[in-house]
Formats: sequence, C-alpha cells, structure tokens
Amino acid sequence: MMANLFSSFDPSTNWSTSLNWLSTMIGIIVIPSTFWFIPSRFNILWTKIIMTLHKEFKTLIGPKTKGSTIMFISLFSLIMYNNFLGLFPYIFTSTSHMVMTLTLALPLWLSFMLFGWINNTIHMFAHLVPQGTPPILMPFMVCIETISNVIRPGTLAIRLSANMIAGHLLMTLLGNTGTIMSTYMINILLVVQILLLMLESAVAIIQSYVFAVLSTLYSSEVN
Repeated sequence: MMANLFSSFDPSTNWSTSLNWLSTMIGIIVIPSTFWFIPSRFNILWTKIIMTLHKEFKTLIGPKTKGSTIMFISLFSLIMYNNFLGLFPYIFTSTSHMVMTLTLALPLWLSFMLFGWINNTIHMFAHLVPQGTPPILMPFMVCIETISNVIRPGTLAIRLSANMIAGHLLMTLLGNTGTIMSTYMINILLVVQILLLMLESAVAIIQSYVFAVLSTLYSSEVN
C-alpha cells in the first residue's frame, strides 16, 4: 500500500541519489540506435510526423527565422516520449514535476524575451497595447499584457504537469479500490482502466503538441 496518494510521484529512492530521473535519459540511449537499422514502418511513420510538424511550425514562425523548427520538434519529441514512458508500471513520470516542466519552459521564454527586447524593442512595446484600444484603457492594458506575458512559462509548466498528474491520480484511485470489489465490479473496473489508459495516451500526445505549439507562437511574437 502507498503511504499517501501522491507517493507515486515521489522521485526519492532508497539509493543515495534519485535514480528515477534517469527515465528521462533512456531515450538518448535507445533512440539513436534506430538510425543504424534498415528503415521500418516506425521510421517512415515518425519521419512523416516530423515533416508534418515542420510544415506547421514553419507556418506559425514565419519565413524570417530559419532552422528553429528543429528545436520545437525536439521539444515535442522529448515531452511526448516522457509522457508515454510514465504510463508504464513502475516507471517514474518526470513530466509530472514542475522541476522538469519549468526547466523546459523558463529558458525558452527567457531567450524569446531577451531576443525580442534587444533586437525588436519597438515591436515588443507595440505588443503591450492591442490595436484599437481606447486611450483611457491603455495603462490598464499595459499592466494586463505585462502580467500575461510574465506568467507564460508558469502556465506552460503547470498545464503539462497538472494534466499528467490528474490522469495518473484517477487511475491510482480506481486501482486501489479493486481489492474491495466483487468479481463483477472488477471486470467493469478493468474496462474503465483500459479506457482511461487510452485517454491518457491521447493526453500524452496532445499536451506535448500544445506545449510545442504555444512555444512556437511565443517565439513568433518576438520577430
């Protein structure tokens, strides 16, 4: 039995250092080996996904910035890989922790802000006042736009971690009730758990896509 409901998200282990975070690095060891194999259906599918993402991110960023789609595709791949990895039993979900999500969101946001304010200062000031704002509301709009801009890395990080935690907690809650259920109810519980697992698989893809797309939109605003 777990000591509490959130113990499944506890990164601590019996070792002197936490080994659960190594699950984030498994892809670095496993994925490069696929490049030495004969192209399979998986390689062809992944190449098609990458090309589709490249075209979409290129449309969002615009023609000015070249080569930055590689960064956002890598970000999408990293988050989606870790989201899926957390669905396996006894594997730590690193994307459910703010340490991981803020590490991804904060440097991106800081780099966008520094680039925008250093190279496109007038353009960044123009973003603080939306077009068509009445003069009397301009000071309030500047405050609102500044606050919404500052909290962007937090919203990116919280959105990803909260969605990962919510699904895992629901599956944990339902799984813990299985020991006190009848045989008939356990069959229903298994069906519900399978449906939840399918939902979590969709959430793993959607949240990684949302994180990458929002990061792309934030970068397009500073050009």
